[in-house]
Amino acid sequence: MLSIDLSGKRAFVAGVADDAGFGFAIAKALAQAGASICVGTWPPALGIFETLLRRGKLDASLQLPDGGKLELERIYPLDAEYDTLDDAPEEIRRQKRYRDRGDFSIDGVARRLREDFGDGCLDIVVHSLANGPEVSKPLMETSRGGYLTAVGASAYSFVSLAQRLQPLMRPGGAFLALSYLASRRVVADYGGGMASAKAALETDARMLAFELGRTRGHRVNVISAGPFASRAASAIGFIQRMIRYYELNAPLPDALRAEEVGAAAAFLCSPLASGITGTILYVDKGYHAMAAPADVEGLMDRLEAD
Repeated sequence: MLSIDLSGKRAFVAGVADDAGFGFAIAKALAQAGASICVGTWPPALGIFETLLRRGKLDASLQLPDGGKLELERIYPLDAEYDTLDDAPEEIRRQKRYRDRGDFSIDGVARRLREDFGDGCLDIVVHSLANGPEVSKPLMETSRGGYLTAVGASAYSFVSLAQRLQPLMRPGGAFLALSYLASRRVVADYGGGMASAKAALETDARMLAFELGRTRGHRVNVISAGPFASRAASAIGFIQRMIRYYELNAPLPDALRAEEVGAAAAFLCSPLASGITGTILYVDKGYHAMAAPADVEGLMDRLEAD
């Protein structure tokens, strides 16, 4: 039987703060395939995440289909806007949710991984990170600061992770990032420079695939996922409308499940995908293939009715 086997491999998943997003689903799928899991969590959300885990509030979500349980080897504080601790402003470092977390930069996570597990300790790195402080603003109203923050936190952070974690990767490692169709097509309400950030992320992934493939033998791929009502996405404000739009127009007319993204990620990070790199895999029920709404006449009526 052909199966995904990640036994003996270790994954670091950046961007897990609850059990509702793609990052958690990917971590769970990798664990189901046999990998050990470390995660990076945004410091302001880390305390709540740790409390939920400690009190057993996430036990049901942590259960694996085979009866096992997702066990997180380590949970590291990670604010991917900062490459080194010195890059973080003093007012950030003094904040209550940051000051007792040690080095929460990308460099700090790399150092802690090396201290905890030694060199050659990683096989998989997943970038499930995005932040656009002005995402609800049209591009014409986006400030330079908001735009650059979106690109830095959502795209350059992948480059920075690759720079600092690839020395810890064993041969044949896999990097994976998460994108969205707004990188290539207009999603009118997805503003603040986030569409540009996703486009940059996909371009950088292709370049990293070349550079890391030639120098290290590592693979780099991207999953472009359909809309999903994670807590972070729900904050944007129009996510339910996008989910409904996809259901009405995608070739597979049902809502995307986080588990479907997790399964695709496990495949791309496994030896089964050893010949795949520099690729964007759409996990969106086929919506990306559509050039026009499936039912132009009835679409608006149904969206308004919802």
